[in-house]
Amino acid sequence: MNTRDETAAGERGRGASRRSVVASAAAAAAALVGIGAAPEARATTPEQDSGQDHFHDRYDAIVVGAGFAGVTAARELAAAGARTLVLEARNRIGGRTWTDTFAGRRVEIGGTWVEPTIQPYVARELERYGIPLVADTPPERTFFPTPDGPREFGVEEGFGRMGEVYAPIFDGSREYFERPYEPLHRADLLRDLDGLSLRDRLDRMRLSPADELLVSGQTGTLSGGSSAEGALTALAQRWALAGWSNEGWNSTNSRRVENGTYRLLKAMLDDCPPALLLGSPVAAVDQYHGRAAVTTVSGRVFHAGTVVMAIPANMWRTIAFRPGLPRAQATASAQGLAVAHATKLWIHARGSAGRCYAQGAEGSPMSLLIPDQLLPDGSQLFIGFSVDPSFDATDRAAVRRAVRLLGPDIEVIDVRVQDWGNDRYARGGWTFRKPGQLTSLYPAVQQPHGRVVFAGSDIADGWSGYIDGAIESGFRAAGQALSL
Repeated sequence: MNTRDETAAGERGRGASRRSVVASAAAAAAALVGIGAAPEARATTPEQDSGQDHFHDRYDAIVVGAGFAGVTAARELAAAGARTLVLEARNRIGGRTWTDTFAGRRVEIGGTWVEPTIQPYVARELERYGIPLVADTPPERTFFPTPDGPREFGVEEGFGRMGEVYAPIFDGSREYFERPYEPLHRADLLRDLDGLSLRDRLDRMRLSPADELLVSGQTGTLSGGSSAEGALTALAQRWALAGWSNEGWNSTNSRRVENGTYRLLKAMLDDCPPALLLGSPVAAVDQYHGRAAVTTVSGRVFHAGTVVMAIPANMWRTIAFRPGLPRAQATASAQGLAVAHATKLWIHARGSAGRCYAQGAEGSPMSLLIPDQLLPDGSQLFIGFSVDPSFDATDRAAVRRAVRLLGPDIEVIDVRVQDWGNDRYARGGWTFRKPGQLTSLYPAVQQPHGRVVFAGSDIADGWSGYIDGAIESGFRAAGQALSL
């Protein structure tokens, strides 16, 4: 095998008890130094064949992608007795979740927050492996944009005012998303609504300039830069999933997995481990005589009865499918389901700003600043988000200027940047549907293409773009694969 391009990791087996799985995952997380270097990769074989690195070329199922969707599908397939191989392009597992370190602390470079009270799939996985959550410490100061520039509000006042303006955006969603996990249940009501952008909705509400500034920065950020790019139904479905309330909506960003999302992912992977090849981007998927062949960029070919594509939908267009993708999948990948300009920043700073939350106006270089950890020396870590492709987030001076535009005055010590839009194996950040995509692409985008099935949080029925949605789609894809 080509060890330069394909790192072998994982072994076949189902003998580990749940207790030992959880213990090993906890130990790995506790000792975590650099997940990006894939410390868990092991040069082993599915069957310990002569102690040499060797992977068979025939499997019952091949899963492409080792994020939460792929790991869920692989675990379920292996548990059902299917001989399963996971091919992961990166030299780590996790996809758009990524636990790493910055400023000596464990941080999430990608997806972060979970809320089991309203996200049932992740709730079951956390309970299954006995993994607790930790609550974020709430901010003690808030800054919001006003027509006269950024202004500090009391925490209750700031979030309260925003919530009052936010809730009416979703008037009627109890009817058109009556069953939020079945988004097309009231397709009759969605035909006209799905074509509306968030900008269309805000314009129809005729908000005062002050009120629009309280919410348009957030709607623009979620949409990927402009509120005109994101669908009203994309945000309204999340509102419905959160219980049609501002309280439920705010809870989605208040808790995270203790010791990192990697801990949960690793526990799931170890439960019923498939064969795993890291550093193995896929170039082509060919179907023939009721089987499929998957070719990696380095030229290795693996055969299986079914293939689960568990990579971001924006990446489907980078792979040669023969026969070609159906209309729904081809359109979804060409248009993109994840926002194209999505950058997450970790900012190490000092100053007197305290635990401050700041939100920018639509079009700001940095749209959100969220307080994270207070360090022993009195400095702090903040999380920032940007959807401005012209903003150089690697420039500390530019970051400081962008933060000042939000209101807080902090001294930037260091910055860790992940540009998900330009990531070669993501080509987009968080998922957010565009106007018309729900009613024109679903449910066809979730359906198998011959021996190929599709998974990923991008195409979840429920929490699209969240870890919960990724797990949901992994279960669906495994069921589809087993029924082929």
